[in-house]
Amino acid sequence: MADVDPLGLELSAKEQIEIDFWRDDPSERPDVEDLGALLNKASILESFHKRFRHHRARFEGAERVLELGGGQGGAACIVKRELPGTEVILSDISEFAVASLPKWERVFDVKVDRALACKSYEIPFEDASLDVVYAFAAAHHFIAHRKTFREVHRVLRPGGRCLYLHEPICSPMFHKALVARANRHRVVVPEDVLRWKELCALAESVGFSASVESYVTFAGFTKSGLLYKLFAEVFPALTRANGTGDFVFVKR
Repeated sequence: MADVDPLGLELSAKEQIEIDFWRDDPSERPDVEDLGALLNKASILESFHKRFRHHRARFEGAERVLELGGGQGGAACIVKRELPGTEVILSDISEFAVASLPKWERVFDVKVDRALACKSYEIPFEDASLDVVYAFAAAHHFIAHRKTFREVHRVLRPGGRCLYLHEPICSPMFHKALVARANRHRVVVPEDVLRWKELCALAESVGFSASVESYVTFAGFTKSGLLYKLFAEVFPALTRANGTGDFVFVKR
């Protein structure tokens, strides 16, 4: 995986798009509270809560948890609400995204311990200082995967967990077509689909054990979507060719 996204953007250009989106989008910028955007995110956060409950044991007992690519912080608020004794830290590449955290703190009636803007591969914490690093539906926006894994490995304590939750995944043969589909309607912020074998191999090369759990989320109401969902339930391996996945990386 090179530091160029599937649509041909260099790393710095892609990162600037991410930063500017949260500053300029009329529904997402910090100075607005758009009801439609909040309701849409609430439905997405319901998915995060399901994944959190599924992986709760990997969060429990952690003293210090960091979210990467956390956007406005709704998921971090859920973690803080569920684990009030844990230090929860929100991060995102865009300071304009992080600036909207108070909106979600009011919704969930919590206070996240710290929020900061940083890149996934430049984490401003000491070596071996975190127990869990997680991203929710965000890692497919990361381009510098190898550098990110090295940095996450550095800041995690021995046995620490890195979780990439609710990510679009595929096998290499379907990658080009699925990326084109993912970017057909939302081209403001380009998105990737993660080739799970390559991602796991990268993680293992820097000192993680790696595993992925795949599943189908919503396949749509088209005939082809419903047919795929039916076949995926009968043949779960299909979800690794085109599905959604949770990655679990454990620092060795």
